[in-house]
Amino acid sequence: MPKVGMQPVRRRQLIEATLSSIDQHGLHNTTIVTISRLAGVSSGIISHYFGGKNGLLEASMRHLLKELGNAYQARAALVDRDDGQARVMAVVDANFDRVQTSPAACKTWLAFWAEAMHQPELARLQRVNAKRLLSHLRGALRTLLPAPRAQLAAQGLAALIDGIWLRGALEGGIDTAQAKALCRDYLQQQLRYKDS
Repeated sequence: MPKVGMQPVRRRQLIEATLSSIDQHGLHNTTIVTISRLAGVSSGIISHYFGGKNGLLEASMRHLLKELGNAYQARAALVDRDDGQARVMAVVDANFDRVQTSPAACKTWLAFWAEAMHQPELARLQRVNAKRLLSHLRGALRTLLPAPRAQLAAQGLAALIDGIWLRGALEGGIDTAQAKALCRDYLQQQLRYKDS
């Protein structure tokens, strides 16, 4: 009989083991066995809590998305609501937070993006993530730019964030200082053209 209160601990343990397994072996070589070994539990626990590898990948992505949301909320709480530039940079900083840019998280994000093209539930999570990113950026940029320009700048900045992410993840690491500097530079360029 499982101990009372162990479910959240076990779920977190298995999610962390999934991230580690993807980091070490890649998604296709990550199996219930590799995950259970890293977690130090029986493979039956994975099926019990998640229904299998795909359910565990989905839970792992939900975990990373929740961490991303928490990072944004923490940063947004520190800036003045009327300071559009600081709000934009809070979004940027959250996307390049150390939790999101660890090697294990980067590889899991890449695996997630690839699998999202084939699994409807993961595709839904990706759509929610993309809409949330655009919404946060657009909301901050509307305090700085006319609405049509804010929309365009938000799309450009989201593409820049995703592109930096993809390139960094494929090259073995994201230079977060450079990533933030590039995003800041893009923002300044957009603000210079706000009347055009």
